Amino acid sequence: MTDPTAPSAFPGGPALFRLDPAVAHLNHGSYGAVPLPVQEAQEALRAQAHADPDAFFNGVSERLTAARGRIAARLGADPDGLSFISNATEGANLALDAIPLAEGDEILVTDHGYGTVVEAAARRAKVTTVALDPRLPDEDAVREAVLAGVTPRTRVAVLDHVSSPTARLIAGPRLLAELAERGITTVVDGAHTPGMLAEPIAADADFWFGNLHKWGYAPSGSALLAVAPAHRARVRALSPSWEDHRGFPLSVEYRATFDYTGWLAAPEGLDLLERLGADRVRAHNSALAGYGAELLARIPGMTALPHTPGLALRSLLLPPGVAETREAATALREELAAKLRIRVLVWPRPGGGGLRVCGQIYNRPEEYERLAEALPAYLR
Repeated sequence: MTDPTAPSAFPGGPALFRLDPAVAHLNHGSYGAVPLPVQEAQEALRAQAHADPDAFFNGVSERLTAARGRIAARLGADPDGLSFISNATEGANLALDAIPLAEGDEILVTDHGYGTVVEAAARRAKVTTVALDPRLPDEDAVREAVLAGVTPRTRVAVLDHVSSPTARLIAGPRLLAELAERGITTVVDGAHTPGMLAEPIAADADFWFGNLHKWGYAPSGSALLAVAPAHRARVRALSPSWEDHRGFPLSVEYRATFDYTGWLAAPEGLDLLERLGADRVRAHNSALAGYGAELLARIPGMTALPHTPGLALRSLLLPPGVAETREAATALREELAAKLRIRVLVWPRPGGGGLRVCGQIYNRPEEYERLAEALPAYLR
């Protein structure tokens, strides 16, 4: 029986998605889910492309500019400093390619960073990895740990805006300002912030990228790259196109015969969020994730991690000996999916991995209760 203190269901939330109702989808933060109105908008765009390909592709640059303008208005961003991209990994590569590096320069990352983003940094320079204890109590402690990892050779810092595994703010305004004072170029991975934070773009960062297809309700493969004015002239597309002469952002966005429909439909996701009431959605999702974390923290051996208020993700440490390697974490994740039909993120860590749950308007309190009741059997 659902706890009477549990958050109420979001009215009409589940009906906006085509998710399998037999599965508890508690992992929105990994891949997102596209609401029906946005799916329909994308299908209408695909129909236009199929009906008259010449008209669609000959006019796509102007349509991208218009769609980008709508998104910039929603996010409070400069449309001339914003570009559509496919995902955060692409954003990291575009940003790092635009930063001049000399022999001996180093890039600072943390052990909370997303794997392919960290790998992008490692391909370009020596990487210094700052180990952040997931139990650090607050943003100041995180900031101090990052700054302690800066060396005289640090030229770039690649930091999560909100960390994926541990669900906490890292690249806060004070940290970004102090790195800038030291002459360090900042690259911020905001994969989780559009749609989840009221101000999703780290305005003080030199480069910021974030996914729209998670909390922004956009089609899969929709993301943004924001670049400070001083760096825009150096941003070059990973592959040249017929729009190279126009420079950033169109030179990055235009990809010849490409499926642009997800990007063109992306503004519909943010519009839907506003119609639902963005503050209401955020408060609901955060409360639901918090409810789930509270239930899981009652399981012997589970430890709730400090979190940033207002986020729709929560993480807990698993008991010692559980999910200590990537292979063990993947096995536990898939076992929960196969046997319980529950989707969560399980991340590896020596001494005991972690588990992350998310809250979204399609979730119900009883899904977290089902996980909390069944999970102890899988932690032995």
